[in-house]
Amino acid sequence: MSRIALVDDDRNILTSVSITLEAEGFEVETYNDGQSALDAFAKRLPDLAVFDIKMPRMDGMDLLQRVRQKTSTLPVIFLTSKDDEIDEVLGLRMGADDYVTKPFSQRLLVERIRALLRRQEVIASDDAGEVEDGRVMERGELRMDPLRHAVTWKGQDVSLTVTEFLLLQALAQRPGFVKSRDQLMDVAYDDQVYVDDRTIDSHIKRLRKKMRSADSDFSAIETLYGIGYRYNEE
Repeated sequence: MSRIALVDDDRNILTSVSITLEAEGFEVETYNDGQSALDAFAKRLPDLAVFDIKMPRMDGMDLLQRVRQKTSTLPVIFLTSKDDEIDEVLGLRMGADDYVTKPFSQRLLVERIRALLRRQEVIASDDAGEVEDGRVMERGELRMDPLRHAVTWKGQDVSLTVTEFLLLQALAQRPGFVKSRDQLMDVAYDDQVYVDDRTIDSHIKRLRKKMRSADSDFSAIETLYGIGYRYNEE
């Protein structure tokens, strides 16, 4: 049974979403501010977390930043205000895996949660795309270990989220070949989950930033404007 942490200062949302998730077979933990959630996460991390952005004591952005300082592997979904593109883009660039816009369908949120949990399972699965038997993949200076969710570049550890790992894995599997945004969406998201080009671009931008934190000259991920992205072995 997967444990889901809901962090929102709206008690009606906490109550209604908890009831829905529990009916779907999830174990649910609720927190009405970011600080309470962070204190609980220090003792035990959930399997997935849903953060509202605007909260007292510690908002969702600050909470995500604090969580990412400790771990990259916790899947995180943001709840954002309606039509607030700034929240969405900032959240993705800070390391959220996905977002749902308020007001939202609870069925949509359940599907996003299930899709993200499946994506996490795929990384360590024996059926992880073209990575043979979930074994370590090496491409030039890049080394990816799906079973340990570990990435190194030139021997330096790089901490990636679930989505970032899947995108890099998809690109590096076939160096020199172009992956369109639609193909990358298929890799990182469930067929039932719609995302736009901006979401993929935001994840790639953060992925590049993290790789450049290990090597300022990193340039293996190439953008082909209007087409997609390509991984070039260095």
